Order: sequence, then structure tokens, then C-alpha cells
Amino acid sequence: MLIIFDLDGTLINTIDDLGQACNHALSACGYPTHQIEDYPRLVGNGINKLIERALPQEHRNEETVMQLRAFFVPYYDEHNCDLTHPYDGIPELLAALKAAGNTLAVASNKYQAATEKIVAQLFPDMFDVVLGERENVARKPDPQIVYDIVEAMRRLGNEVTDKEILYIGDSLVDAETAKAAKLPFVACTWGFCTREQLLTAQANHMVDHPLEILRII
Repeated sequence: MLIIFDLDGTLINTIDDLGQACNHALSACGYPTHQIEDYPRLVGNGINKLIERALPQEHRNEETVMQLRAFFVPYYDEHNCDLTHPYDGIPELLAALKAAGNTLAVASNKYQAATEKIVAQLFPDMFDVVLGERENVARKPDPQIVYDIVEAMRRLGNEVTDKEILYIGDSLVDAETAKAAKLPFVACTWGFCTREQLLTAQANHMVDHPLEILRII
């Protein structure tokens, strides 16, 4: 089976490093910063959308977002694994899934370079395909990233059908992505969405701990 994981909020807790990077960019450009605990409600649609949401309403425009991104990206590239860590049970889950012969992939809205770096550092040799935000490719919830993962698997000699794919994530964005790609969706309650929000996603399964996923596969 091909199992596609979201990254932030599903495999790893990235809020501290994302919040620090966004506050660095805001401060560098003279805007007010946020408490780290405010950031879970700002993430989920890529770095540009995070910056836009963090800005005061009257400054939310493309020019200002790109100005802050120029400060955000170099800082985050240097510090994106300072405090970021896998959720409890994730390393054991991934090891068990691999041992059982499953193929694992990452589908993230984090930009590609950071996605690759973090996955390589925290989960070396665990994932067969790792895709993030790429230029001229629509972000989740557009299902293109799923199609690109399937195509990459085929190039690796691993033909998969829709019935052999499972999508796992922690957000309504992930739920919409899975729905758009016509894939079964497992909702994880330990991430950035509340359980109440996830109940609206009509997930095929909802899990409260990573190892519960082993009972689904």
C-alpha cells in the first residue's frame, strides 16, 4: 500500500520553529509579532499564506508578503529543526509500516527545500517520495501533489491503484485534498486542528495516537 502523509501537524510538530521564523520576519519589517501558541490557527496553506495571516489586516497584500518571505525563508532554512520534532509514536509507526512492506510518501504545503531537509534529517531513508510546495504547482487542497506522488512511484517501478492508497493528515486542508483525489482519509487529532473541527471532515477514520493507524492498514 502507498501511504501518503501530511508533514506539519501529522508527522512532526513544527509550530515553534514556524512561529519563531514568522516572528523574525514580522519584527524585521516592523510589524507586531504573535505568541507561539497563536500559530496553529495560522498554518496549513503554505508559507505565503502563513505570512499573510500573520500580518495586520490592512497590510495583507502580495508585495508585503514577499517582503517578509525574504526574511522568513533564510531564517527558517537555518532554524527549521531547532525545536521541530516527531510526535510521540510516529517513528515507531513508520518503522512498522515499512517493515510490513508499505510504501511511504510525504505531501506537504511547506516549500520543497525545507520539506526535503526536515524529512531527511528526522526520518532518514524512510520515505520513497517527498513533495512539498513547488513553483507553478497548485498547493493542497488541490490534488495535484497526490497525482505527482503516484507518478513518481510509477517511475520508481511501483504501480499503484486508488484502492491501494491511504492519505493521512491533521487538517481540513488534508481532508479536502484526500476528497479531491478520491482517497480514503485518516484524520489525526494530535495536530493543528481541534477534534471538533476534524469531525466536520467526514474522515474514514479518526485516530488519537499514531500507532492506532496500524489497525487500519
